[in-house]
Amino acid sequence: MERSPLVAGPFSISTKLERLLGRSDVQSFAMRLPIARRYAKRDGAEIFEVIQGFVSSQVLMALVEFELFDRLADGPKSVRQLAHEIGVNAERLQVFLQAGAALGFLRQRKGQFGLARKGAALRGVPGLADMILHHRALYRDLKDPSAFLRDSTSTELAEFWPYVHDASKVGREEADRYSHLMARSQRLVAEDTLRKIRLHGVDHLMDIGGGSGAFLAEVARRYSQMQFTLFDLPETRTAANAYLASVALTDRINCIAGSFRSDPLPTGADAISLIRVLYDHDDATVRDLLNKVFEALPPGGRLVISEPMSGGERPDRITDVYFAIYTLAMGTGKTRSAAHITELLAEAGFVDVSHPKPLRSYITGVITAVKPQ
Repeated sequence: MERSPLVAGPFSISTKLERLLGRSDVQSFAMRLPIARRYAKRDGAEIFEVIQGFVSSQVLMALVEFELFDRLADGPKSVRQLAHEIGVNAERLQVFLQAGAALGFLRQRKGQFGLARKGAALRGVPGLADMILHHRALYRDLKDPSAFLRDSTSTELAEFWPYVHDASKVGREEADRYSHLMARSQRLVAEDTLRKIRLHGVDHLMDIGGGSGAFLAEVARRYSQMQFTLFDLPETRTAANAYLASVALTDRINCIAGSFRSDPLPTGADAISLIRVLYDHDDATVRDLLNKVFEALPPGGRLVISEPMSGGERPDRITDVYFAIYTLAMGTGKTRSAAHITELLAEAGFVDVSHPKPLRSYITGVITAVKPQ
């Protein structure tokens, strides 16, 4: 006998409950019961938090665009003083500053505004202000979500990151833009990655798609005897040379130009890192890259993957919202779960796959794997 969907299957009980909660009379009744009221109020507040999310992000965008966190770094200022400095209407600015205070970025006292803890912290995160301003492109791509879902044509983000479609279209300007934006945030990625793994015993680390070399520079500070190779597009060479010279590492990091799509990977490294690389590309490209990495490594060689990862069966509030939509808008990107990446690694022949719990999912997750002896 065919089972009723309301009494069978793993979602049967929750389905009944959800149908009840979807009734306005049940919601009204819940607000009259002390225990149910607490949950109803919490759910309502969280729903409204999502509804106002776009406005919150635009308030932050304005605060960053007008460099208000920097302007307040030396102490509080009045609304009129700030309005005069940036050339805007004081009454309108008052509303945005008040909103910034409500969001915890600013503090208000005696008619003046100063930095709150979150505002001060934002100034201390490398590249965060640049990334916030860069989000204009994502917001424009999502201005009509229904059209975005129905239409797979090119997006503004895809044009911003042309290398994900065709590396031959990447010019010096695009490469410098990419390298600059990534270099500003790579220190945090490197810090979280290196807190989760140990590279003792590695003689030579090659970073594929490493841009300016910011990740390798952080590794070099911790492992003084290790050799390094940076493999990336020829157009990134100028940015890499400039950055490595600025941190006095040109003698320790060898830059090799090439595309992992069309060129063989250099050999000689006993460890390879892919830092925020896989989630820029579709599964076919990732499979091909992992096969190349496997061939380039010696037996016993190690692979390190570091990038934001989906929660998979347990959706993550950050990676399955922000990063998943962002990579979708790129056109070829995909935010994968650790389980999915593990499957791809197994297909390529890797073993001993490890996925330590991330320190901060909004910064990065880490997976390591080994080529069998």
